[in-house]
Amino acid sequence: MMAYLASILAGIISIYMLLIFIRILLSWFSGVEFGALTYFLSCICDPYLNWWRRFRIFKNSPLDFSPLLALAFLSLARSILTFGALGRITPGLILVFIINGLWTVLSWVLFFFIVVLVLRLIAFLGNFNIYSPFWRLVDLVAQPVMYRICRILFPSRIVSYLARIIVSIVVLLIVTAGIWTAVRFGTMLLRALLV
Repeated sequence: MMAYLASILAGIISIYMLLIFIRILLSWFSGVEFGALTYFLSCICDPYLNWWRRFRIFKNSPLDFSPLLALAFLSLARSILTFGALGRITPGLILVFIINGLWTVLSWVLFFFIVVLVLRLIAFLGNFNIYSPFWRLVDLVAQPVMYRICRILFPSRIVSYLARIIVSIVVLLIVTAGIWTAVRFGTMLLRALLV
């Protein structure tokens, strides 16, 4: 019975995380009115997000990383419930939980940067007004990531802006896939050896 309840709660948390992610994405388009959808998501998600926003350490100038922390916390809670649904906790499962928790936080950060870079690519290809506050914020996040990646891959070469965006997206996707594969293989191995 407890395992069933833990599975249901983990599913509810997953849906709530998706709603929060949609709320975050919609908040990036400050001039666009989404009506009832925005109001619904604000009523459901903002109380939880505002609780995390009170920690000023996660807000750096115009960037607010508190939603990432809020999502990471929910993801960790979902992992705990998922492991709780298995019925028993062993040292191996605790180690697997810690690895999955670290992966969860890292994956949200990587996914965030991939989304930002894809938005920047769309703006570049669509010739959008890049001087609006939204695109300046996107550039503020995208530029350091693109700079570091291209500095490593092309230390003595000048690369076009479009190439920097595409290379950065591809590198982050490869890194994400590589880490995901390593974590999945490692957790399967740990479960087999320690459980």
